[in-house]
Amino acid sequence: MEEVNNTAVAEFILSGLTENPKLQVPLFLIFLGVYLVTVVGNLGMIILILFSSQLHTPMYYLLSSLSFIDCCQSTVIMPKMLLTFVTEKNVIPYSECITQFYFFCVFVVAECHMLAAMAYDRYVAIANPLLYNVTMSYQVCLRMIAGVYGMGLVSATAHTVFLLRVIFCKTAIINHFFCDLFPLLELSCSSIFINEVLALSFSAFNIIAPTLTILSSYIFIIVNILRIQSTGGRSKAFSTCSSHIMAVSIFFGSTAFMYLQPSSASSLGQGKLSSVFYTIVVPMLNPMIYSLRNKDVNVSFKKLLKKVFPLNKD
Repeated sequence: MEEVNNTAVAEFILSGLTENPKLQVPLFLIFLGVYLVTVVGNLGMIILILFSSQLHTPMYYLLSSLSFIDCCQSTVIMPKMLLTFVTEKNVIPYSECITQFYFFCVFVVAECHMLAAMAYDRYVAIANPLLYNVTMSYQVCLRMIAGVYGMGLVSATAHTVFLLRVIFCKTAIINHFFCDLFPLLELSCSSIFINEVLALSFSAFNIIAPTLTILSSYIFIIVNILRIQSTGGRSKAFSTCSSHIMAVSIFFGSTAFMYLQPSSASSLGQGKLSSVFYTIVVPMLNPMIYSLRNKDVNVSFKKLLKKVFPLNKD
């Protein structure tokens, strides 16, 4: 028997967000602005933490790692997405599509676990402030970051290996603005049972496990905050955690909607909308969410500005 080639298509076509020609230019300008804000915001956060000695703590090391993940995730998706608004036929080669999916999977899974690590960090800081430097030592922090990226690499590798076994012989138009798993599986004419089982298993673990970690951390955090006698102390503790809760809610809500259901039951149109939130909106919002209400970040930013642009006094 002759061996069937892994894929019957050499390239795919990304349909993008809309096929309405009147919306192409406005959407291009909007998403170009979003991408620039995302890159500047996240790189700015990394640089600020790197050059501000008062931010050299586990909390801000985790935050800088989150900014790095957000910046990379946006860069994996958005440059190619922007092309869909200015080209009539947005072709993406098979190898480039699989590569895009691999790195997207690495960073989206890493973000799930990074948000959980940040929730645990806040729990330790509020529940055991005197033991914080011992519990969240630099060694522990580095291990957590390594574990976060490790989970991303394991998940992405497993998905990609089984995706390479899929035979694509249907219409090569991907009904999405990037190469995501379920839109790709829609084009298959071979069995995708293993892929779907793998997708639901990894998605359940990578979404539910971090969500449970975050929920349990914040339940203990709230209990400890309510024990704080001073109103100022409670307000500061709530302020520290509220930004993280906001980012977590947007990210996990949209991610769960996309992945915690069989592909046959999902609407790819709605999937596009939810994908916009966790791949584009959240990476742009995270630097704002974590900086606007953070006094340490604002103070460090002002100090850095004074160093870079010193005021001349006559």
